[in-house]
Amino acid sequence: MYNVILHLHSGLRWLVLLLLLIVVYRSFFAGSRPFGSTDRKFSLFTLIVCDFMILIGIYQWIAGNWGLESIQANGMKNVMHDPILRFYAIEHPIGMLIAIIMVHIGWIYAKKDLPGAVKHKRVLLFYGLALLIIIVSLPWPFRQAGAGRGWY
Repeated sequence: MYNVILHLHSGLRWLVLLLLLIVVYRSFFAGSRPFGSTDRKFSLFTLIVCDFMILIGIYQWIAGNWGLESIQANGMKNVMHDPILRFYAIEHPIGMLIAIIMVHIGWIYAKKDLPGAVKHKRVLLFYGLALLIIIVSLPWPFRQAGAGRGWY
């Protein structure tokens, strides 16, 4: 069961990245265009998928070998001294949590009664920050933490 959820979490990252790119692209090139229903739907769907991903991630952190169990088995001092353990137990979850908070702040601004240009700028800022934090916090195959994992 855990491996199925791990693969789901790994595969859905591409959907999260794609949705964030779409929202950032639409807001970046919006100009003075009103914040329409399509913008709102993409922003909301991105929020929903990100929330689903964080729930899967929390389950993995609690039930898997790399999060809570790693800290309990090795002690926090040893986890902090090992770059791989630190990445999966601390850096990745905290980075993703911060990114989800950025998406939620962006969604709050998307719902507010503001001029379209202001909404686009704020959505661009917060969803863009979330995208940047997620890109930095992922275990890419070319990073030490993701070596040997592949792109999926």
